[in-house]
Amino acid sequence: MRIQVTADGWLHHGKRRYRCALGRGGVRIDKREGDGATPAGLYPLRRLLYRADRLAKPESNLPLAKIQSTDGWCDDPSDAAYNRAVRLPYGAGAEAMWRTDGLYDLVVIMGHNDDPVVPGRGSAIFIHVASRDYGPTEGCVALARRDLLAILPHLASDSEIRIDP
Repeated sequence: MRIQVTADGWLHHGKRRYRCALGRGGVRIDKREGDGATPAGLYPLRRLLYRADRLAKPESNLPLAKIQSTDGWCDDPSDAAYNRAVRLPYGAGAEAMWRTDGLYDLVVIMGHNDDPVVPGRGSAIFIHVASRDYGPTEGCVALARRDLLAILPHLASDSEIRIDP
């Protein structure tokens, strides 16, 4: 299954269309760490993470894991674990996956800059829950929780996301 995202803030899945938030830096082909851009391209969907303390196990054919309070994601291009999951506290820059705002209650890990990892080409690019006002992300694709829950059952380890510039 392939989902498509257009730069005007819509995610297309089959015949359905969902509003989504994108990076504050727009959609860019030349993604760089810290630019706030959503990377254009075709990416595999790696796995689904969720907050088991906030919702029941979601239906999906993606590999699935519960987010723990010590989970983080390294965003320091000079660190060997750059753009990889880490345990917090961590000695280099890392984003906390256990958030109080609910945006990471559901997180689909996109295969952006992970095979191989290139320092500075962007990290922590996910599909996650959008803020109520669909405010811009730091480079991720964000959907309303109900919309993300609606597409998850159709996603599997062979699914891809295409983000158009």
